Amino acid sequence: MVNCCTTLLRKNWFLLIAFMIAISFAIAANAQEGDQQDSETKVVKPPAKEESSEQGAENSPAANEINDELNEAISNAFIYLKSHQNSDGSFGRGRYGRHVGITSLCALAFMSDGNLPGRGEYSEQVSKALDFVLEHTSETGLLAADTSHGPMYGHGFAALFLGEVYGMNPDDKRVRDALVKAIDLIVGTQNDEGGWRYNPIPYDADISVTICQIMALRSARNAGIKVPKKTIDRAVEYVRQCQNPDGGFKYMLQAGGSAWPRTAAGVASLYYAGIYEDDSIERGLQYLRRTAMPGGRTSSQAHYFYGHYYAVQAMYLAGGENWDAWWPAI
Repeated sequence: MVNCCTTLLRKNWFLLIAFMIAISFAIAANAQEGDQQDSETKVVKPPAKEESSEQGAENSPAANEINDELNEAISNAFIYLKSHQNSDGSFGRGRYGRHVGITSLCALAFMSDGNLPGRGEYSEQVSKALDFVLEHTSETGLLAADTSHGPMYGHGFAALFLGEVYGMNPDDKRVRDALVKAIDLIVGTQNDEGGWRYNPIPYDADISVTICQIMALRSARNAGIKVPKKTIDRAVEYVRQCQNPDGGFKYMLQAGGSAWPRTAAGVASLYYAGIYEDDSIERGLQYLRRTAMPGGRTSSQAHYFYGHYYAVQAMYLAGGENWDAWWPAI
């Protein structure tokens, strides 16, 4: 999934903007909505907002955060995305054509601008994408049109999409049924370490696939779907164990060096799991600012767009001086 996202994003700068900004603002802005629920479904109780030393950018935006140039770029990105939707509702070309993950990310970008099935300029694009994802729900709950490229990546993004759709329209039984089955699959395939990997079996895990499942679980929980606290607690422990002493994150629990793209995923994972103030987050943010500041030497490194897709979300949720520095740069 890393490679397919990178290939698609490099085709057009405006698509990068749509993914990094539109999706990030839509999902990150809702990250704290689901924390006041009963103890059976509560993920992790965060500190009260008034006790936090920093506010996320949702409450304290950067100066001139959105301007005319950015709005124009995003508008052009939506035009581009619309032109690349296939007749069956999917998005993607070539090797990654008809992919539920790519389709869901594109639909989430449209949703971030207020488009929903039956509402908005791009409502048709969201509706067709939703139909495509729902048509590729298996009896096991797996969301996949093509299982040859690590289906749990696409499953996580598709479940995230269904969670956001269901949260806006809780009367849609077909979405709820597919979402519940998809979440049950995620819960049931968590491995002994607390994470997930390419296939829906509890064998091994990596942080890149794990964040996809954490985001899906958070979205579903915010929409009122039961998510076991134990599942999130184990995922948090797995993510924390992937952090190295330098603040960066390794790909798997086995020995490995730090890299900024997976560090961005690690920090974002903790935020979406309901952890808002933590030493692991602070060290991860510091590592990102040291090694991945946009415009620096990272531009030629592998997984650049993948890394910044998660880094901008992590910095948005961190807010404060982190967002003030990161946003103008990206």
